[in-house]
Amino acid sequence: MENKKMKVAELFAGVGGFRLGLEKSNYEIVWSNQWEPSTKMQHASKVYEARFGKENHSNEDINEVVTRNVEEIPDHDLLVGGFPCQDYSVATTLHNSKGLKGKKGVLWWSIHQILENKKNKPKYLFLENVDRLLKSPAKQRGRDFAVMLQSLNDLGYAVEWRVINAAEYGMPQRRRRVFFIGYHKSTDVYKRLQKSNKTNWLTEEGTIANAFPVAKTNSIQEVELKGDLVEITNNFNKNGKLSPFQNTGLLIKGKVYTTKTEPNYDGKRTVLADVLQNGEVTSEFFIDEKDKDKWEYLKGAKTIERKSPDGFVYKYSEGGMIYPDALDNASRTIITGEGGKSPSRFKHVIVSDRGLRRLTPIELERLNMFPDNHTKLEGITDTKRAFFMGNALVVGVIEKIGEELYKQINQFEYA
Repeated sequence: MENKKMKVAELFAGVGGFRLGLEKSNYEIVWSNQWEPSTKMQHASKVYEARFGKENHSNEDINEVVTRNVEEIPDHDLLVGGFPCQDYSVATTLHNSKGLKGKKGVLWWSIHQILENKKNKPKYLFLENVDRLLKSPAKQRGRDFAVMLQSLNDLGYAVEWRVINAAEYGMPQRRRRVFFIGYHKSTDVYKRLQKSNKTNWLTEEGTIANAFPVAKTNSIQEVELKGDLVEITNNFNKNGKLSPFQNTGLLIKGKVYTTKTEPNYDGKRTVLADVLQNGEVTSEFFIDEKDKDKWEYLKGAKTIERKSPDGFVYKYSEGGMIYPDALDNASRTIITGEGGKSPSRFKHVIVSDRGLRRLTPIELERLNMFPDNHTKLEGITDTKRAFFMGNALVVGVIEKIGEELYKQINQFEYA
């Protein structure tokens, strides 16, 4: 029997990292959305359309789509996206279903509106964010994540999450992100999760544990999510110094189970040297003699005197960076400012046979496991291509979780 394809809607699609990872398994993207709010030219969306076609791709503010009519988004089994990290606090919960629960323009609430208002709700969610989501904001550590979990709980989803550093599983970049998967209460997986031993789920049986194995752990903390979204916004972890959320956990029926796990991987590892385009690199990527001192200064250890807005003078220290970057290790995290010639503390610089140089757009794509020249398009500069990769995710992580999610959902149907 041929396995049926699962239908996917991809939000905040960027240049299509989720799509690249999922299409290697039995998933079909039936709708995608990419909108860059503050620019006239929609560069990422143009790349997306050039690679995957214009059909069923929306280049419009997602808030406007969901406010107008969520049914414009075709029915789908799985909703995916790497949504921006914002302030998810809630001022007042409006009781009518049309009312926005959170602040306007905060994109978490557009996901919420789809899940709340669509007649045929997606049964599964697969979302990604920066790992600081688990401990923000500084004055109420973990509050934003608690608001998010409780809002999914209210909508009838269980959620499992894990912070994954791609390099710890042999991938070419040290990029830490939190990935979470939601299961609607109408699904078999939800029912299995409910009956499961929670530690076993997080370390052996769950979707993420199968994709990215961890060492066995015994200690698990329980956290009760108390109150509605407004109460959580106002009171969650008011006096706590630390977030109660560890790097691994799950939420089901208002109860959170969380633990700290360690990766368990001894397979092949890809390092920075493995992705280099040796001998094919043009001169603009090489460091100019006259800029070498500037690069060395920015990469080095230093203490700088700074002034706060209220006039307080303080000393700011930063340690030295490994310079040039080590080739025998996975690369550091790519950031959005990776492109362009100007010296910078955070851009990668490597030693090549012709001297020191920056990384090329193709090398940056390889560090995120994208196909070569995925972002190459007329009118798209190398700096823009670097920016895309600073925003993108490591495709290999999506691919592995996608495979395991498909098995988790279909293991009984096709057994």
